[in-house]
Amino acid sequence: MEKRTLPERPGWRDEAEKLGFSFADMGGEPYWDETSAYRFTLRQVEEDIEAPATELHAMCREAVDRATRDEAWLARLDIPRAHWDLVAASWARGEPELYGRMDLAYDGHGPAKLLEYNADTPTSLYESASFQWLWFEQQRAAGVLDADADQFNSIHEAIVARWTQICTDGEEVHFTADPDNPEDYATVETLAWAAREAGLGAHFTALSQIGLTEEGQFADDQSRVIGTLFKLYPWEDMLRDDFAAHLQSSGTRFIEPPWKAVLSNKGILPLLWQMFPGHPNLLPAFFLADVQEAMAGGSPAPDLAPAFEAARDTLAQGHVLKPIFSREGAGVVIREAGREVARTGDDSYSHHPMIVQGLARLPDFGGFRPVLGAWIVGESCCGLGLREDRSPITHNLSRFKPHFIEG
Repeated sequence: MEKRTLPERPGWRDEAEKLGFSFADMGGEPYWDETSAYRFTLRQVEEDIEAPATELHAMCREAVDRATRDEAWLARLDIPRAHWDLVAASWARGEPELYGRMDLAYDGHGPAKLLEYNADTPTSLYESASFQWLWFEQQRAAGVLDADADQFNSIHEAIVARWTQICTDGEEVHFTADPDNPEDYATVETLAWAAREAGLGAHFTALSQIGLTEEGQFADDQSRVIGTLFKLYPWEDMLRDDFAAHLQSSGTRFIEPPWKAVLSNKGILPLLWQMFPGHPNLLPAFFLADVQEAMAGGSPAPDLAPAFEAARDTLAQGHVLKPIFSREGAGVVIREAGREVARTGDDSYSHHPMIVQGLARLPDFGGFRPVLGAWIVGESCCGLGLREDRSPITHNLSRFKPHFIEG
C-alpha cells in the first residue's frame, strides 16, 4: 500500500458537474481529491481486505442471530422494546439485505482491523462505485496508470445482481432520503440506477413527503401505496419516529430490513469480541458501563473479567470511546496512555450508551490518515473506497481518494 502523486484529469470538475456530482467540493475544501491515489497489490486486496471483510460479515450475521434471540442484548443495543418483535421477526423470516460499508484500519502490512460497520445507511456509494471507476478508466486510457492496472470495484454490477435476487422482475421500488442532502440523494440515485438496470421500477419520494393512507399503509407524494421501500433513514431514528407504530402493520417491505438495527449499532462490536475473542480482524471492545471502573483500576463486570484482563494492556495503550449511535465521527474520543489526544466537537450523540474499543492507529501518508471502506453487497465484499483526514478521527469533511491495483 502506497500513496502515489498523479496528474489530475483535465476538465474533471466540469465532468463531475455534468454528472451531478455536486459535492465534489464541500465546505470550501475538496472532497473528491485525485491529486494522488492509493496503490494496492492484488495480494493485499484479495487476502487482506476482500476475504477478511467477507468473513467479518458472516461473523456479523452470527452476532445478529445471537442478539435477536436474546432480549438482554436487544435492551443493551437500546432498541425500543415496542419493536423487539419487529426486529427479531425480520431476521427469523430471512428478510434480505442489500449493502453495507465496513470501515477498516489498514497500513498495508498487518491484518485490517474493523473500526465499525455502516450496515444500514452508508454513503460515499456514488463516488466509490461510479466516479472512482470513471477516474480509473480515463487515467488508464491516458497512460497515467499502466495498461494492466486494475481497481477493486465491482460494486455497481454486484448491486444490479443483488436487486434481481431480492426483488421480483418488474417490482416497483420506492426510494427515499433527504433531497436537500446531495450526498444522500446521490446514494439513493446510484441504487435506483442499479435497480432500473435490474428491470425494476424506481420512484423517488422525499422522506418528508411520505404519509399514511386511511388504511394505515405508507404512501408517496402521489398517493401511491409503497410496497417496497429503500430508505436512507437510520433504523435507530425510524424506530423512534412518530410513524413507528405503523411500521409492522403497514405491509411495507423495508430495505434495509429491520434487523439491520442490530448490525448498524456500534454495540455489535462488543458482541463480536465476546463471540470471537482474539480474532485478527477485530479490536477488543466492551460497553463502557461494564469496564469503566476497571479502566480506573477497579474490577470489570464479573462475567467479563477474563476477557477484560486479556485486553487490559491493549486498552491502556490506547482506546476509543464511541456512542452506539453516531455519524461522521460524532462523539468519538481517542485516548492514548491515559491522555486524551483527539475529540470531535460534535457531541450530539454522546447521550447514548458508549462503547470502548481498542485503538487501531491509522497510517500517516503525508499528514493524511486513510480509512478503508470495504463495500459489502449481499454477503460478499466487492469493492473499496478510501477517505482520508488530517485528524485521527475521520470527519464529514474528509477527502475521498481513488485507488488502483498494481503488482
